[in-house]
Amino acid sequence: MAKGGVKRGSPGADDEKNQNPLANVDLSEEDAQKLAKTQRELGRVELAMDRLGQTKMTPAYEKRREVTKSITKFWPVALMNNSHFAIFAQHSADQLALSYLEDVWIARNPVEHRCYTIEFYFKENPFFKNSVLKKEYKYNAPPNAADDKPDADGITESMLDFSWERDVEPQATKIDWKDPENALTKLYPGQTGSEDEEDMVVDSGSFFNFFEKAEDPIELGITIANEVFPEAIEYFTGELGGDEDLDSDDEEDEDDEAEEIDLEKPRSKKQKV
Repeated sequence: MAKGGVKRGSPGADDEKNQNPLANVDLSEEDAQKLAKTQRELGRVELAMDRLGQTKMTPAYEKRREVTKSITKFWPVALMNNSHFAIFAQHSADQLALSYLEDVWIARNPVEHRCYTIEFYFKENPFFKNSVLKKEYKYNAPPNAADDKPDADGITESMLDFSWERDVEPQATKIDWKDPENALTKLYPGQTGSEDEEDMVVDSGSFFNFFEKAEDPIELGITIANEVFPEAIEYFTGELGGDEDLDSDDEEDEDDEAEEIDLEKPRSKKQKV
């Protein structure tokens, strides 16, 4: 048998590859408009369900609030078990200050529920005089919002066009430090990237910069409001976050290394958590 031969495809194989029956799909203007209208209607229903869900969950969160207030360090532990939060609260002084945290609450904007204020409630502590630190993600309604008429579910046209980048403005909160010279945000001010990479965080510094600086380039507020707060009990007990996140990252790294070694090995399907 001759060596080094080239495997030949069946006659017409190349023509079949170049004749993809799904490559060219003509979409009329009328059909495009119908799809856009349908997508908007779906968005309206999803938004209504989300608003209703938030309303239904509030009483349950209030009951949880009463229970967790009696559990020592519930919120510091829950927050630190979230890997994203823990990255930006690595200083021991931050963790000591957070040990005085006794309650966390998310107050949703009554008009636009996707905007909110994060409220951290503290016991008397040696760091600052504030009993509560707030971070508001202020909703800036578009000019046409005043003329909008809500439907039966309270949804308006401007809500369907909501954009976090355009319509939300994070606010800063002044912390009344007991010793201004040793304020954690002064000791650990943090550092951002160059002008070309102004949103890149080189060093986040103290966690409390989250309150004293308006911007939130690391999206820590989103993590607190949409990840930790809804699943606080699971984070506190360790069912979520903590070492599990690290283990999953290690497993992914090992999988990547294995794939690099054996490119012919079929990719395993991973279940989303």
